[in-house]
Amino acid sequence: MAPVSRFIHLEYTSGIVLLISVVIAIIWANSGYHDFYEHLWHINFSIGFDDFMLTHPLHIWINDGLMAIFFFVIGLELKREFMEGELSSMKKASLPMTAALGGMIVPALIYFMINKGTDASHGWGIPMATDIAFALALLSMASKHIPVSVKVFLSALAVADDLGAVLVIAFFYTAEINFVALGIGFGFLLLLIAGNGLGIRNSMFYLIIGFGVWSGFLLSGVHATIAGVLVAFTIPAVTKIDEVIYSNNLRKLSYDFQEDIPEKGGLITPKQNKTIQKVKSLSMAAETPLQTIEHALHPWVAFGIMPLFALANAGIVIGSDFFSSIVNPVSIGVAAGLVIGKFVGILLFCWIMVKLGLASLPEEANRKHVAGVALLAGIGFTMSLFISGLAFKNPVFIEQAKYGILVASVIAGIVGTVVLKRIGKTG
Repeated sequence: MAPVSRFIHLEYTSGIVLLISVVIAIIWANSGYHDFYEHLWHINFSIGFDDFMLTHPLHIWINDGLMAIFFFVIGLELKREFMEGELSSMKKASLPMTAALGGMIVPALIYFMINKGTDASHGWGIPMATDIAFALALLSMASKHIPVSVKVFLSALAVADDLGAVLVIAFFYTAEINFVALGIGFGFLLLLIAGNGLGIRNSMFYLIIGFGVWSGFLLSGVHATIAGVLVAFTIPAVTKIDEVIYSNNLRKLSYDFQEDIPEKGGLITPKQNKTIQKVKSLSMAAETPLQTIEHALHPWVAFGIMPLFALANAGIVIGSDFFSSIVNPVSIGVAAGLVIGKFVGILLFCWIMVKLGLASLPEEANRKHVAGVALLAGIGFTMSLFISGLAFKNPVFIEQAKYGILVASVIAGIVGTVVLKRIGKTG
């Protein structure tokens, strides 16, 4: 459980940083520096040279560029979970994946029914997503007595939820397609697949060719973040040497190092230095590029990209008419979908799976724990904000969606935390 504990601790800390970023964005957008806040994200930046120049506002670079790295890390997590994690077998994956499905279908239906026949009906995907960083942070704060299996269940549910969100973006929130650019993007993707098949393990190879995939998708009209997930699935997930060979060689090198410890002086001997280099090479061969890259990027995403995204997108103007402003079909649909839809969908689909004997509840967990998780799953902040920007072109609808996301996330976070705290005390 050590890797899971480290992951949860990272998500807990990043959730706090993300919350601080949201608060700063809201205060900034409602301060005397509001105009500067709006102007900042529309400053144009260019990369490239001569005729191969990409020029976009800072807001687009964050949402389409940096968020592609966010989705790349999600893709790495998905691949790892499918190979050896909580989604690696039907027995492990059935309950969280079914719960995630219920937590996507019911919120989307609630939103669609409220906005049926209006121009805003296309926003049904907004309440489908769960913000894993916020949810895990609040779950960790709720109680120290919550079983680790419940945290693993929420993690698996959120990862499956992310997969669903990626598919929704790919199939339903993609603009007109430029097939030439898309073909170029897929050409680079085939190069990555071939590189994997040929045993190339150099991270720079996947980074450089992956940039080509991203550029092709960006110019094609298919949302560039999809490229991040596809590139992630081409990253090698096998080691060059197995664990037994690594362990035996490491033991021998450790013995060689110890045998050559000098009697005096603080410097190591040339032979020891050579041994250390062999240990480094051996350790690199024993690591999978997938886990190495995920481990390296996760802190950057958690403490850099996600807070920056929140800072650029969470600047909701809260006026004196805020409470009357949220009484509209979009805000109500999003809030009801996240708070009620997630809760009902997750509980209902879990109950069906357990009742039919197709799955069992997490170890040491009961229905109250699942109910608490279902409430926390209503925190849809990062992904919901992201999808709202894809679903709507009308800035009024985007603002209304943000109102709904904010209200729902606050309600789901408070109620879910209180419920789990009570469960932690009573068992």
